Amino acid sequence: LWPGIQALWGDYFYNEHESEYDKVFDVSDSNKAYEEDVQITGFGLAPEKTQGGSVSYDTEHQGFVQRYNHVAYALGYVVTHEELKDNLYMEVASRRAKGVAFSMNQTIETVAANILNRAVNGSYTFADGKALLATDHPNTTGGTWSNKLATAADLSHASIEDLSIQMMGATNDRGLQIPLMGEKLIVPRQEVFNAQRILNSTLESGTANNDTNVLKGYFSGGIVMNHYLDDADQWFIKSNAPEGLKFLWRERPTFDDDGDFDTMNVKHKGYMRFKAGVTDPRGLYGSEGAA
Repeated sequence: LWPGIQALWGDYFYNEHESEYDKVFDVSDSNKAYEEDVQITGFGLAPEKTQGGSVSYDTEHQGFVQRYNHVAYALGYVVTHEELKDNLYMEVASRRAKGVAFSMNQTIETVAANILNRAVNGSYTFADGKALLATDHPNTTGGTWSNKLATAADLSHASIEDLSIQMMGATNDRGLQIPLMGEKLIVPRQEVFNAQRILNSTLESGTANNDTNVLKGYFSGGIVMNHYLDDADQWFIKSNAPEGLKFLWRERPTFDDDGDFDTMNVKHKGYMRFKAGVTDPRGLYGSEGAA
């Protein structure tokens, strides 16, 4: 307790970034202890039917199941009885409340960004048993598919074209063509200016040719820079797949307080419950960079 102190130095006095997780993930609310997304494979190509012959019948198959088990996060602080009686409650409680809010927001962003930070880490897998980015995602009905460049490459005009072309050739679990397109280019802070040069130049950047920049305006959602990405040269393209990156809120952040009879202190806490994950890895393509 330091009455009359002129300034306090602490993280909770910094301004915060605007929320970034909701520009990468599709955010929705949940009213269950957990949510499950179950893949249905659909049908294959229609075979020819001979005159007078019977129709061929196909069967849908249940594919991979992705479960979202909500995780609770909580953080609190205490205002002592002495602080309360010395009329310092509003000062210390307000300051600490801002600190808890800052920490809770940072937790949301960090947990969400770690889905991307661990995108090529085989220790973190999803329903198909593979990391988020892999060259050998299995199909339930056989074969594999890829959502990363076969040869890792740094962010460049050429690498974005290559990954976009790969995305355009995407198929569903039965091998039928699906209209995947890139919506957003997701980059760490170290690549944001490079990304702007590549996408916004009138002519193709980084060359002496007088070629039109075919990537200008290509991504409808533009460039998304995320401060919480760990790898300086890893980059991603979010696609228009309907069940890709998902962030499910079970309980949005709340703040409560209560008194402690024995100590006569006042306890304050923040609480939230959510889960971030991926249902269909086709929702994200990317490269870990060449380094």
